[in-house]
Amino acid sequence: MIKNKDTAKKTAELLLQIKAIKLQPNEPFTWASGWKSPIYCDNRITLSFPQIRTFLRQEIANLVVEKYGKPDVIAGVATGAIAIGVLVAEELGVPFVYVRPKAKKHGRKNQVEGMLESGSNVVVIEDLISTGKSSLNVVEALKKENVTVKGMIAIFSYGFAIAGKNFEKYNVELTTLSNYESLLEQANNTNYISEKDLETLNDWRENPSKWNQ
Repeated sequence: MIKNKDTAKKTAELLLQIKAIKLQPNEPFTWASGWKSPIYCDNRITLSFPQIRTFLRQEIANLVVEKYGKPDVIAGVATGAIAIGVLVAEELGVPFVYVRPKAKKHGRKNQVEGMLESGSNVVVIEDLISTGKSSLNVVEALKKENVTVKGMIAIFSYGFAIAGKNFEKYNVELTTLSNYESLLEQANNTNYISEKDLETLNDWRENPSKWNQ
């Protein structure tokens, strides 16, 4: 679910403004998975804009406290959410760790980097949710460290049905600042896209793996 409509609209507006989200229905992107997509989201671009990263830091930090109280630790998902996770942890004045997709094969062979005490209450910060699999892999890694994962907060979600099912299966609460519906609404209202583009973007979200084959 999203934090609220006002925040979702403002977040979408800012991401479009700095082209952290690009919409190209006529010139689709190719994702690492091989999917063709009319949208590409790179929230790391927000880090180059002090006012926008401050907005995101404060909104996420406020949401963390509103939903879960002050956690013992903030965990960022590597690599995209490390920076925003650090900013949120700094805002809240709590420790920070980050979690790799898999454990290193050398050194201490860590998957979780940082000091994490058993029994800690942890909130996970993510930058982007697609299917949710990589994000939930992080949750599983944290649980192996004998901590309680209170929930996950992300900047943006594509809102795929499979993501909802995955989070439900793992019993993890997900809240995002904005999502695909809010993005399309904002883009359409500001004439960023045409009605034809809007139809294309809606069609893609229905079946992204098969779209434009």
